[in-house]
Amino acid sequence: MNSRPRSLWIRSLATRVLLSVGLGGSIATATAQDQSADVGIVGDQVRSQGFPCDNPSSAERIEAESAPNHTVYLLKCEGVTYRVVLIPDQAAQVTEAK
Repeated sequence: MNSRPRSLWIRSLATRVLLSVGLGGSIATATAQDQSADVGIVGDQVRSQGFPCDNPSSAERIEAESAPNHTVYLLKCEGVTYRVVLIPDQAAQVTEAK
């Protein structure tokens, strides 16, 4: 009688561990995909406004300067870095970062 509740407890614990490991991997993959998408989206926006941006390597979101519907990125392209402010339904505010 005593071994049955213990086996249920062990099985429950094992299930939780496997779920947390699986979800952790999914979250890490989603984050990497989001960062890759950010580089493409921000790079495309900058280029569409006439700024040169060859081989964008990263688009780092600047949380301290961002607000709802006002997202700020530091976009690194080959040879130049831009500070980009994305506001819905408007052209991005693009300035060269020094």
